Formats: sequence, C-alpha cells, structure tokens
Amino acid sequence: MAKLSGGGRMTPPEPVFSEPWHAQVFAVTVRLNETGHLPWPEWAAAFSRTLKRHGLSKELDGGDDYFLAWLETLEKVLVSKGMAETSDITAIKAAWETAYLRTPHGKPVHLAD
Repeated sequence: MAKLSGGGRMTPPEPVFSEPWHAQVFAVTVRLNETGHLPWPEWAAAFSRTLKRHGLSKELDGGDDYFLAWLETLEKVLVSKGMAETSDITAIKAAWETAYLRTPHGKPVHLAD
C-alpha cells in the first residue's frame, strides 16, 4: 500500500514479491485466468490440494516454499488441460538450470537457441 512520506508525497508500495520468478509465475496464472483457460475456483482447489499434499499447514509468507508449490500446481494444471507436456516442462527446467550454471555470477541468464 502506498504511504505518505514526511513531505506529504506518496511513496511507492513495498514489492509484493520477493523474487522476480514469484511475480512471473503469478502473472502467468492470472493471465490464464483472464483468458478463460483457468477458472479461479479451479485454480484455488488445485493449489489447496498441493499445499495439503506437502503438509504446508503453516502460515506461508509468500516466499519460495509458497511459490514452489504454486509452480508445481501450475505445471500440473497445464499438463492436465493438455496445454503442456510433462516432457516439455522437464526439458525447459533443464535448459534453464544449464543456462544458470553456465552464467557468470551477476550476469543475465539466457537460454541457448
């Protein structure tokens, strides 16, 4: 939420996501909902099942544990709807991991063509 600074000006809100990939996986899910590919009640039920399966009964703070469960759910939903193949998801993950491991620290990560 935006706040008033000492000079009466509005300051921008704090970031909602602690990592860029958290925002990206959230945005993909929202876009699937907006385009009619993923009704929100269906998403919420699938995500709840993932959290329950992992035993994540603790209150999550929006960190990696929460978004890894979110990503797992998104992958399963994409496969179940025929929008992605498990083998494609596995190949993309492997390509990103390889690119990440080959990238010098502090440099942008790029997938090979």
